[in-house]
Amino acid sequence: MDSFLLAIMALDRCAAVCRPLHYYSIMSRRTCACLITLSWVIVCLHSTLFTLMTFYLPFCSWVVHHFFCDVPAILLLSCRDTSAQQMVVFVEGSVIVMGPMLFILGSYILIIRAVLRLRTPSGRNRTFSTCSSHLTVVVIFYSSIIFMYFRPSSLYSPVYDRGVSVVYSVLTPVLNPLIYSLRNKEVKAAVKGILHCGEKKKGIKAGKSLGRRTWFLA
Repeated sequence: MDSFLLAIMALDRCAAVCRPLHYYSIMSRRTCACLITLSWVIVCLHSTLFTLMTFYLPFCSWVVHHFFCDVPAILLLSCRDTSAQQMVVFVEGSVIVMGPMLFILGSYILIIRAVLRLRTPSGRNRTFSTCSSHLTVVVIFYSSIIFMYFRPSSLYSPVYDRGVSVVYSVLTPVLNPLIYSLRNKEVKAAVKGILHCGEKKKGIKAGKSLGRRTWFLA
């Protein structure tokens, strides 16, 4: 679902940069609702396929070396050969994950072409700052996903994979509000105010300590 949401956001950025006059007609409420509904349908079918695929496997152990029942971790517990299931995971997962990623890549190619046509540096900087937060999340999310799922099962390591899965399942959702809200002027002003207040407190403490030392020497 994260992949599809990032793809929808890439479409939103592309429409805002490449077709600013037609933005509200392209990204209407009806279009957004249809895209979200279609994403939920695809995700539900995707998870149902993986559930049915692993439901009838015989397992030699019931201890999952993971903090959730991820498919690679479940397949390692089976007593039967799971090469067919691994192939399904690789092929179907490639379509589900790489499809939105290629769409995002194509959207940013169109955005870069539109930005290069701008004559003023301020317009280019403003456009790149609009896309920077989304692009940061895309890089963090897809780098961990590709490392986690698109590799041979012989390279599976429970210790390292638990750490990597934390990046896309916990760290990325936690960072999302921070990354996107840093573009907000009010949030920026609040952060600057907090930092400035901290610097003032440090200066006051330093002044007090210096005064105490001066009084002691006197």
